[in-house]
Amino acid sequence: MTLQRQLRGESDFEQLPEDVAVSAHIADAEERGGFTVYYAFVIEVKTKGGAKYFIYRRYSQFLTLHTKLEDRYGPEHGIAPYICTLPSLPGKIFVGNKKDIAESRISSLSAYMKALLSYPVWLLLDEDLRIFFFQTVSDSERVPRALRRLRPQTRRIKSTSVHVSDMDRPRAEALFDFKMNKTPELSLKKGDLVYLLSRVNRDWLEGTVGDRTGIFPQSFVRIIKDLEHNPASFLRCYFHDGDTCQIRQISLEEDVQKRPSYDELHDLIKNQFPGVKVALNMLDWEGELIRLQDNSDMRLLFTQGKRNPLPDNYFPWELHVTRYDDLDVYSTGA
Repeated sequence: MTLQRQLRGESDFEQLPEDVAVSAHIADAEERGGFTVYYAFVIEVKTKGGAKYFIYRRYSQFLTLHTKLEDRYGPEHGIAPYICTLPSLPGKIFVGNKKDIAESRISSLSAYMKALLSYPVWLLLDEDLRIFFFQTVSDSERVPRALRRLRPQTRRIKSTSVHVSDMDRPRAEALFDFKMNKTPELSLKKGDLVYLLSRVNRDWLEGTVGDRTGIFPQSFVRIIKDLEHNPASFLRCYFHDGDTCQIRQISLEEDVQKRPSYDELHDLIKNQFPGVKVALNMLDWEGELIRLQDNSDMRLLFTQGKRNPLPDNYFPWELHVTRYDDLDVYSTGA
C-alpha cells in the first residue's frame, strides 16, 4: 500500500464544511412531559470547526434516522459507491420502566453515534444526518439539568485560600441554577459569582461561591476571567481500513512529552473505534507498517518523532491503526 493511497482520506476530511458534526456523546437522559412522559437524551455535539453545543433527541428520532440511512446506503438498497454497513442501533423495548430503559440505552447510543460519525465523508454530508445533529432553536433554548455523564468520577477539592485581589481572580457568572447531585459538586443559583480554582476536564470547572467549594459544568456559567489556558494536546492517528485511510486528531489532556505504555495507548485507541478489534502500528523509514505489540516496541514509535516534526501541541509521533486481523496492510507490494 503506497503512502499516497494511505493518505487519500485526509483531503476528503479537509473539504468538509466547518459545521459538520464529527463527534457526539450522551451527557444525560432527562424526563419530559406532555400528554405522555418520555425521556430525551442530552447530546453534546462537536463540529469539525470546534464548535460545541447540546441537542435533545428521543430514541424514536434515532430510529427514524437509522431507517432512512439504511434505505439510502445499506447493502440491500444503496447504490455504489455509496454503500456501507451501518453500526447497530439498540432495538426497541416494549416493556419496562421508561427511566430504566433510557438509562440502559445511553452507552449503546453513544457508541452508535461515535461509530456513525467515523464513516466516510459522503455519509457525514447526508442531509438527514446533518439535520439530526443540527442545533435547533428549541435545542438552544433548553437548559441541561445535570450532565451526569460528563461529570468526573472523583476529584480532590483544593484549598480556597488566595492571595490576589478579587478583580485579578479567574471568575464566572452562573447563567442557570445548578443543583448538586452529590459531593463534590457545587450548587449554583442564576447570578452567582463563582471564583474559579481549576479546570477539572474540558466540561467541568472547580470553583467557590462564598464558603462553598465544588465542581460544576462549564455550560452553566459565563466566563468573566478565564483560568490560564494550556493549549490542547493532540495525537495524530491514521486508521487504515481496506482502501481508505481516516485521519483523526485525538484531543488529550496529557503533556505531549508523556510516553504512554502500550496498554495505555491501546485502551485509548479501542475507545476511539468501538466495535473494532484494533492493532497499533508505526511507519518505518521506508513507509511500511510495523505492528506494535508490547512496551518493548514503543521505543520504535517514539523515534518516529525525530523524522516527522509536528506542531508543538502534538505528540511527536504518529500512530497508524489497522484491524487486528487485516494482515494485507503489511504487504510491501513487491
